[in-house]
Amino acid sequence: MRLFPRSLRFTILALCPGVLSASAARAQERAIGAEYGAVADSIIDAALSDSAAYERLAVLVDRFGPRFSGTENLERALDWILDAMRADGLENVRGEPVMVPRWVRGEESATLVEPRMRALPMLGLGGSVGTPPEGITADVLVVGSWEELEQRADEAVGRIVLFNVPFTNYGETVQYRGGGAIAAARAGAVAALLRSVTPHSLQSPHTGAMRYAEGVPRIPFAAVTVEDAAMMQRMVDRGERVVVRLTMGARSLPDVESRNVVAELVGREFPNEVVVLGGHIDSWDVGQGAMDDGGGSVAAWEAVRLLHRLGLRPRRTVRVVLWTNEENGLRGALGYRDAHATELDDHVLAIESDAGVFKPLGFGFGGSDDAYAIVRDIGMLLARIDAASISRPGGGADIGPLMREGVPGMGLNVDEREYFWYHHTDADTIDKLDPREIAECVAAMAVMAYVVAELPEPLPR
Repeated sequence: MRLFPRSLRFTILALCPGVLSASAARAQERAIGAEYGAVADSIIDAALSDSAAYERLAVLVDRFGPRFSGTENLERALDWILDAMRADGLENVRGEPVMVPRWVRGEESATLVEPRMRALPMLGLGGSVGTPPEGITADVLVVGSWEELEQRADEAVGRIVLFNVPFTNYGETVQYRGGGAIAAARAGAVAALLRSVTPHSLQSPHTGAMRYAEGVPRIPFAAVTVEDAAMMQRMVDRGERVVVRLTMGARSLPDVESRNVVAELVGREFPNEVVVLGGHIDSWDVGQGAMDDGGGSVAAWEAVRLLHRLGLRPRRTVRVVLWTNEENGLRGALGYRDAHATELDDHVLAIESDAGVFKPLGFGFGGSDDAYAIVRDIGMLLARIDAASISRPGGGADIGPLMREGVPGMGLNVDEREYFWYHHTDADTIDKLDPREIAECVAAMAVMAYVVAELPEPLPR
């Protein structure tokens, strides 16, 4: 059994869950600061010394644009990343094959026919079926909740159901995107529309994944803008007839091969023990995928490159993983879990950035109380950039499969007040991001990954 050095042996108290005394906790925090404060400061200084991460992200998104699963854009971007990682001097650089779904948007449009003609900005939702070539023209039934649709189900037959559900928070409101087509079809609708899942709109429709259910007819499903959903609500409230023509060329093709990108800084003492950090490199087929999640991917990549550049080789391996197909399948996350199934006992921590690379605030953590006590104190090393908060719970979509196998997980928490303004839209472009904030995200991820990888003992599960 490997032991902590004398300065850290008080952490043995944490072996009894939840019983760290206040004095022991303070001692642990002081010991973490004394042991790793100087190296953490050097990492932060280096991360903030330039705008390397921003510049690299700009090249990625400007050169390749959106990186939707199954597209040439994504595969060309992966080739470029692999070459750049090798040029950075990272180790064991590779693409790990994953089969991903291939959904094609096709030509699409929505038109308000009555009470007046108007082209409606729209985006088909990922995975939707298309309409007949001539489109679907039908009266619109506007509902504001599942309950209202259930109460008015007899009115939905033969109509287009519009879910005009105001944004409360993403977790609540996105349920209408996921299940709206199922509920509308069960009520007899011929198509469905969704008020875009966003708290703020400039006539900007938001796409995203939706699903179907066995035994329920598959009807076309698309998002319209907040403004147009509200307009149609007002029209029906006045007793006016609202008719929309929806045309969608969406179709699903056979799965194709993609890759998770993997690169490492191999540990000097325990190379088989791994700290994973990353983001998802795929995006929707609109905008540039700069926030979601090119920025998170590049920040994780830059964190590992920075450690290599500074000559900081921790005890354990630090592995950056850029997962593919988070947006419409999670095949990359599941494929990574399966490909590394026999190694998961040696995965010490998984860190994910997928909330935009805005001002970092800290991390959300999912794991044991003992591990939480340790990472909370590591978080204090980030106080100088106001990113010291370690809260519960935490995690992310791509590290979810690892966490369900017992791997502790962390999600980078940022000031995401504007994130859902641009999320899954043509406006997800790099001009919304700030070079300093991206650099601080790099610093936060690099410090956390390095110190956890350098601790004499792995995080307790």
